[in-house]
This record gives sequence, structure tokens and C-alpha cells, in this order.
Amino acid sequence: MPRSPSRTSQATAPPPTSLPDHELFLSRELSQLAFNQRVLAQAEDPSIPLLERLRYLCISCTNLDEFFEIRVASLRTSVQFGGTQTIDGIAPVSLLNAIHQQASALVDAQYRFWNETLRPALNEAGVRILPRDAWNARQKRWLKEYFENEIMPVLSPLGLDPAHPFPRILNKSLNVVVVLEGKDAFGRAGGMAIVRAPRSLPRIIRIPSEISGTTQDFVLLSAVLTAFVDEIFPGMKVKGVWQFRVTRNSELVVDEEEVENLAHAVRDELLGRGFRPAVRLEIAENCPGHIVDVLLQNFSLPANAVYRINGPVNLNRVIQVYDMVDRPELKFPSFTPRPSKLDTDAPFEQLRQRDVLVHHPFESFSGVLDLLAHAAHDPEVLAIKQTLYRVGKDSPLIEHLITAARNGKDVTVVVELRARFDEEANLRLADRLQEAGVQVSYGVVGYKTHAKMMLIVRREGDRLRRYMHLGTGNYHAGTARAYTDIGLMTANEELGADVHALFQQLSGLAPSFKLKRLLTSPFTLHGGLLAKIAREAEHARAGRPAKIIAKMNALNESGVIRALYAASQAGVEIDLIVRGACTLRPGVKGLSERIRVRSVVGRFLEHSRVYWFQNDTQPELYCSSADWMERNLLRRVETCFPILDPKLAARVLDEELTNYLADNTQSWVLLPDGRYQRLLPVEDEMPHSAQNALLARLCH
Repeated sequence: MPRSPSRTSQATAPPPTSLPDHELFLSRELSQLAFNQRVLAQAEDPSIPLLERLRYLCISCTNLDEFFEIRVASLRTSVQFGGTQTIDGIAPVSLLNAIHQQASALVDAQYRFWNETLRPALNEAGVRILPRDAWNARQKRWLKEYFENEIMPVLSPLGLDPAHPFPRILNKSLNVVVVLEGKDAFGRAGGMAIVRAPRSLPRIIRIPSEISGTTQDFVLLSAVLTAFVDEIFPGMKVKGVWQFRVTRNSELVVDEEEVENLAHAVRDELLGRGFRPAVRLEIAENCPGHIVDVLLQNFSLPANAVYRINGPVNLNRVIQVYDMVDRPELKFPSFTPRPSKLDTDAPFEQLRQRDVLVHHPFESFSGVLDLLAHAAHDPEVLAIKQTLYRVGKDSPLIEHLITAARNGKDVTVVVELRARFDEEANLRLADRLQEAGVQVSYGVVGYKTHAKMMLIVRREGDRLRRYMHLGTGNYHAGTARAYTDIGLMTANEELGADVHALFQQLSGLAPSFKLKRLLTSPFTLHGGLLAKIAREAEHARAGRPAKIIAKMNALNESGVIRALYAASQAGVEIDLIVRGACTLRPGVKGLSERIRVRSVVGRFLEHSRVYWFQNDTQPELYCSSADWMERNLLRRVETCFPILDPKLAARVLDEELTNYLADNTQSWVLLPDGRYQRLLPVEDEMPHSAQNALLARLCH
């Protein structure tokens, strides 16, 4: 696939507004932090079951980890190399200070909620995560024995002296710093030591029922480590012990133009990821300043990288308790997804007659698996082509692909090795597929393959026919139970020709084909969106019906934002449902007063991308793998596919857009200054949760 022109699609963009950029765009980083605050608000909601509130708290912690590993890491690199201000008008140094201020407030809120609300509530419900001061004598004796028998034998404490320099600390690993007094066996005076907790040790320890009288008493490894660390240093006095954790830059840096084998290059990068430059230090709040200074010096971090923690530094590990406790009444009610409408006995015959739409998680992912399984065994199927970005461990989809290859089908899979934090799993997956005879491609140099598509080629009489699945989400059965996504199964000939051409581009060196139905990144999607937004503006200026409704995970591409501003000024009504970061500033008089932005945070992660354009009296509805972000529109391989069946298009409009715009219980409205305001039912208004409405409508 040749490189796309740098910005040729900008030719259709409107002329820039006279307002300076810092008034046009919100900060992506601060907007992303605001999303984490909305996730934490879910944890703080007393109407949500208790263990689900625990899960939301841990998700907010994990999200914050990734924010530092990627976004803050990028900013610190920018500062290091003299980067200038970003499009929102904030210089990187100033932005890092603003991040520290807001992230510190978020961390304080997380631990205040944990200490004052959630842990006491869990304790009252009989699920106890016991701090050191809550252990009774019997529990303490058992934990000491556990430490001596299960933990201490695998620890390797390191005293800091000229012969033992500061050790390499693995990204996000649990560590304690210990100050010692006295002399060791060699007569060396006490000082400072570091104790690292190996990844092999469980972070959550269940106390046996014969000790506590219940199976629901738990202790964090960090608490046990700090309680009994003196056992590691016999004959010396422990003057202080403080747990800490360092977060490092986790963005892989692979010069794809210079490597001969991308898989080998990614493997090499993964080996060093855990020890890349530090970006954050979390440490117990009572740790003395001079100890913190030593750690900052060794990690080459400034003062605004320190986060004082009133509790376990690895609070996100408590999420393990969710699966360790069998208490259905403390979790969301279970649900059974509606079976997909695919005829599993004769799927190809059915798809020749009509398209089949699936709406996850409300409808089962099994329909997608059934289509592939049928193809793997059908003697008339000649070839299967598949993209894989993220896929679950031991996925039946992989087994079906392997079965197809062993049954003599020509199976080609495009595995994206650079799917963030799934790189190692995807390398193993690629190896396994290749061993089974599957032809594996790693996509295109310089572009992540984020498109979600499956193509089945079948001989039918004297012709070949193509069947497809196109989706907004990954081929991952696990996330299909937790993420909202749209999938389309179809035998449309024009879409089939387009998908075939795109696979040719991905696996070979094909030219840029002119496609009939698909919009794709990095070629036509960006320009196509700008043209459709401009078309709505023209309709509005001519007095014709003009409206845009779009749902996505994030929005930051400046060309699209400027086009939306111009459409708003022309009279187009615009509703955007953006789950996460949004840099568009809505509701600004004379600029974006017709643009409304909301975020929905609920039981399921909102993941579907749906775009609807009123287009006078001929509305168009598209589903896509792409958010309206610079990376998705310009630096990734993405698909955007129309829903051509009018009934299915009306269904997606109703379920994914109109339904969500009516939500007044889990929606947050973006204000012009970047703050989000919770939307609540007004007087005499019935509460409406979009996700609950779909559960009631589609599930059992």
C-alpha cells in the first residue's frame, strides 16, 4: 500500500476561522483525564452494585496508568527535545503542570473513595480487604507464616552501596524502599535497601476460612510485604518502610522503514519496554522528602512526577477480588445475549437474500463465529481473509482459521503486531497461525491495521461469490460481552469487491483502488467525512434539512473539527456522542452553538462508531472502525462501511444514536470550558438509560 498524500483531503476543508487555535480546541490530555473522572463517578454511584463499583474504581486506576505510559510519556519526550505548544495553545511544560494538578486531584479522590466509602461498604457486605491495622492475632500469625514460606524465599533485597547501585525497576512493579539501622553479617552499616516483589507472587492473598471463618477475607501483597519486611534483615532495625511504584514510557518505538523483519523488531522492543524512561513515581504519602528525592534522582524525574498515595500503590490489583468472590447480588444482573439472526445451517443462502446485523453485547458474538466455522468446513469455500487487531486467549475464532487451513482453504490473516499492550500476544498468535499453514501478513509499514473485516470466497456454480463480516469492534469474544459494537454480515457485491481490493493492498503491493462503497483510511475516509460535513452545510444554507449525528470513542482531528464548526455556523444541527477525549469546544456563540457533545459511561464500554448524515431527504448511515482522530483518519488502515438495507439503517439509527441522545441517567454533557456535567432527569421526565433499554429490548 503506497503512502497516502500528506493532506490532500484538506482541499475540501473550510477556510480557517479567525479565532486563535487555543479558543478552538480543548486539550486532549485534560479531556482524557476528565473521562477518567467520569469512570470514577460510576464507582461513586451508590445505585450500582458494590463489586461493580470496585471494578469501576480499578478501571479508573488502570486507565490512569495507560494515560501516563502513553500521553504523559509523549509530552515528557516533547519537553526533552524542545517541543513547542500543541494545537490547544498549551506549551508541553505548562500542560505537564496542569496534568499533575488534575491527576493529583483524581488520585486523591480515588483513594479517599477507597478508604472512606468503598472498603468500609465491602467490609459491611462481608467482603473484607484487610489493612494491617485490622488483622487479628490469628490472621497475623498465619500471614507471617505465609510470608516466611511463600514470599521471602523468592525475594532478593538489595542494599544500596557502591557495590550495589540502584537497581533497574520494572514498569508498574511493586517495590518497597527500606531504611535500616545497624550492621549486617559483613559489618556493613545500615542504610537504604530496595525490595522488589516478583511478578510471580499473587498480589491478592485469600486468608483461609479456618483462620478467618469466611472465604471472603483478603490481604494485599503490598501490606504483607511492608508488615514483615524486617524478617528479611535479621539483626538490623527497620527504621521505615514505604511502598512505591514507577510508571515508564510504554510506547513502542520501531523504525519500520529501517527494519527487515517487523516481527523481530517488535520482539526486540518488547524486551526493553519495562525499563524505558520513567514518567511517574507513586509512593506512600508518609515517605520522608529526602527518600523521595533519592528516588526522583535515580529515575531522572522532576517534582511534578510524584504522586503521594494514601493506600496501596497498586490499587488496581484489587480488581482480582471481583472474580474471586461469588456474590451475584453484588454484581450487575446476568444477561443472555439474543442469538444473532444468522441461519447457522445455511448462512450463505441467507446472506444472498439479505444482510444480517449484530449489535454487541446485546446480541451474541456466536453468529460471527458460526459464519467462520461454517466456512472452514464448507467444501465450496476456497479462501478466507481476516484482520486481527485484538483477539482473546484461546479464541475459537483462531481454531476455525486453523481448521480452514487444514481443510485446504487458502487462509490469509493480517495480524497487527503493534496493537498497544497486545503486541506479545499477537506475536504468539502469528507464530501459531503460521505453523498451521496460514499465510500471515503484518500489515503495512507505517500504518497500523485497525480495520475489522472478514472475507470468505466461495465457488457457487460457474462463479465466485464473496461473503463478509465488517465491524466496529475487534474479533474478541470477551470484549463482545463488555463493549458495544456493530457488526454487519453481507454478500453485497460492491462491498465484496471493495473488501477484496483492500485485502490486496494489505497483503501485497497493490495500487490505490477506487472503491465503490467503502471509505478507507488513510485514503478516502478523511476527505469523505469533510465532503459529507460540507454537504450538510450546503443543505442548511439552501434551507434544506441538514443534521449530523455521530458516535465515537474520541475526537481530536483538527480538519474534521473545523469542518463541524463551519457546518454549525451554516445552520447544521450536530449531536456528537463521544465516550472519551474530545477536543472540540461545543456551544461557543458564533462558532459551535449548534453542536452538542455528550459522553455516555455505563455498564458496557461504548465502542461503536456510527455516523449519520441527514443529506436532505436521502439520509446516509455508516459504521466504522475509526474514531475521528488524527491517527485513525491519517495514519491507520480503517474501514467505514454503509448500512445499505433501509430497515437495518433505521435500526442502527434508533438503537445507537436516537436511543443514546435520549439517555438522561448515564450521560455527561460537555461544556464550552471542557468540564462535563452529569445529565439528570428533569421534573416529570422519565429516567432513561440507553444501555438498560437495549438490555430490556434485546436480551433475556
